[in-house]
Amino acid sequence: MKLYVCWGTFRSPRPGGHPCRNAHEALLEAGWDPEVERVYGLGVLGDTLNPTRAKIRELTGQNIVPVLVTDEDEVIQDSRKIIAWAKANPASGAERATA
Repeated sequence: MKLYVCWGTFRSPRPGGHPCRNAHEALLEAGWDPEVERVYGLGVLGDTLNPTRAKIRELTGQNIVPVLVTDEDEVIQDSRKIIAWAKANPASGAERATA
């Protein structure tokens, strides 16, 4: 499982928190330990100014993160959808986070 984020897995004063952190925290709370890939940049700046987001464009057709790729290669885009997926799919057994 891989979670693509900007750099925002840290606490933020942003109302509602940072979307990348919210998605990451939801996965951890559900028992998952995703590989976190930081892609940097600002999604709205376009392709030229976001060379590290090429994989995101390949997966989703755009530059916005967070994006989750599950072990079954399901691509889930948007923090709210990732949070909902995590709640509906708690990890069990060997899938549980070791942290």
